[in-house]
Amino acid sequence: MFKKTLLPPPRRIVITGASSGLGAALAVHYARAGVQLYLGGRNAIRLQMVANACISKGSEVFTHTIDIKNAHGVSEWLTPLQTSESFDLIIANAGVSGGTADGLEGIQQITDIFRTNIEGVANCLSPVIPAMQQAKKGQIAIISSLAGFRGFPGAPAYCASKAAVKVYGEALRGLLRPDGIRVSVVCPGYIKTPMTDTNTFKMPLMIPADKAAKHIADGLAKNRPLIAFPSILYIIVWMLMVLPARLVDWLLAGLPRKK
Repeated sequence: MFKKTLLPPPRRIVITGASSGLGAALAVHYARAGVQLYLGGRNAIRLQMVANACISKGSEVFTHTIDIKNAHGVSEWLTPLQTSESFDLIIANAGVSGGTADGLEGIQQITDIFRTNIEGVANCLSPVIPAMQQAKKGQIAIISSLAGFRGFPGAPAYCASKAAVKVYGEALRGLLRPDGIRVSVVCPGYIKTPMTDTNTFKMPLMIPADKAAKHIADGLAKNRPLIAFPSILYIIVWMLMVLPARLVDWLLAGLPRKK
């Protein structure tokens, strides 16, 4: 058996949603001497705390307080940073969740989830892809979810948003391959973060954020098109895709509602 060649460690990395949760864990994981981290998030205080942790590991860190829904603001942040060199890795991680614990989702919740989780990914990638194409290199990681494989009644808009970015990433991978740009879609299960802390139901096989970050980084180093974990949950959601819809609807009817 031949050992697969790993990609060179990225030196210039952008991470959105880096002020907490998985984004913060990814920032700390990649932090080391010689690495420049460009961290975006909505909470300036938490973002600076993450930056301090990364600086203590030897990284050069640049923070920017931004709402990922603001396309113009994101472009003003990222575009000037590529004048001399394109980014090595973009992790489009920022996202929000919501569900039906309080009843039918209102239009405001649906709109906020779609704008953050779908438009936010496009807002992050649109300013950086042209420079990557010109440089003929770079890597993109889009954070989706195992919830993007099948609609769950407890969180319709969240599932739909993650399905959208999953398919978007799959399409981008083929589109950008001739330009030397690698694209991976990341579909984790439950991760211990402030987002999942609001859930009042049992979450099977939940893993710590730092362990999830390592799993993602390992998959990106191997240029895996799909990074889905944990394996058991991935197999379960894959089976839900191929089983008859009526049976799956019945199986999912009793699931708890997400807040």
